[in-house]
Amino acid sequence: MSIDFKGISLRVGATFFFTLMVLFIKWLSDEIPVGQVVFFRSAFALIPLVLFLMWTRDFPSGLSTKRPGGHVARCFLGCLAMFASFASLKYLPLSHASIIGYMAPILAVVLAGFLLKESVSAARWFGVLFGFLGMLVLVLPTASSADVDVTYLTGVGLALAMAILTAGAKIQIRSLALTENAGAIAFYFALTCTLAGLATLPFDWATPSWNQLGLLVCTGFAGGIAHIMMTLSYQYSEISKLAAFEYLALVFAVIADALFFDILPGPAFYAAAACIICATLVVALKDKAPKPSTA
Repeated sequence: MSIDFKGISLRVGATFFFTLMVLFIKWLSDEIPVGQVVFFRSAFALIPLVLFLMWTRDFPSGLSTKRPGGHVARCFLGCLAMFASFASLKYLPLSHASIIGYMAPILAVVLAGFLLKESVSAARWFGVLFGFLGMLVLVLPTASSADVDVTYLTGVGLALAMAILTAGAKIQIRSLALTENAGAIAFYFALTCTLAGLATLPFDWATPSWNQLGLLVCTGFAGGIAHIMMTLSYQYSEISKLAAFEYLALVFAVIADALFFDILPGPAFYAAAACIICATLVVALKDKAPKPSTA
């Protein structure tokens, strides 16, 4: 029980800081290019990551690894997911980007079954199908309208790509967390995204105001803290046990949309949220996949 409590507590904390980071990025999305946001989010995330490693007395020794290939795969998937996620916020309300992104934990549960050799139960298949139905409930009213909103559909495509890439990254994190230092996993990811964001410097970076600069720095700190807590949570609990707690961010996103952007979600949003939350709860609470038999 204590192990599950630690994992859940860390995941809830990670969700809070992640939502805070996304709110900052939403404020910046119309004026600061995506690559520049990725750079600041990642570069300043290195500060809490290094402090965490120093606190645990794992710096620099904790950065050593016997699985460089696993880190490369995790960083590649995660970096692409970050670019897609930040870009989607330019086109979608915060709550819509969040609900589509929540396909990621459902996909991750099933991918864990295939890639981590876990049994795939009926509950997990139900989660995927019902979660996908929820996304369609949200997207189809706009896609089938007489005047198709290309901007909205662009955001949906980016958010869906982010969900798929994030699911793959979560599997790599879960696999790496069993043997690798949590701070090292987060450090190499932040370093990779810093370099990727910096590579976009020749392509239209903006000169931020002091307020924008402050938001960019806070984005990095919030992202670094969220990443440490998320990675640590996977050391204490399975992906399927933590998936349901990610939906706390959905509540935060709806509140943020209402308070800061004067956007109230329509009936389709609530129907989609009900489908996806139901799917994740079934996977997290009703999954009774049989243990593999030993010969």
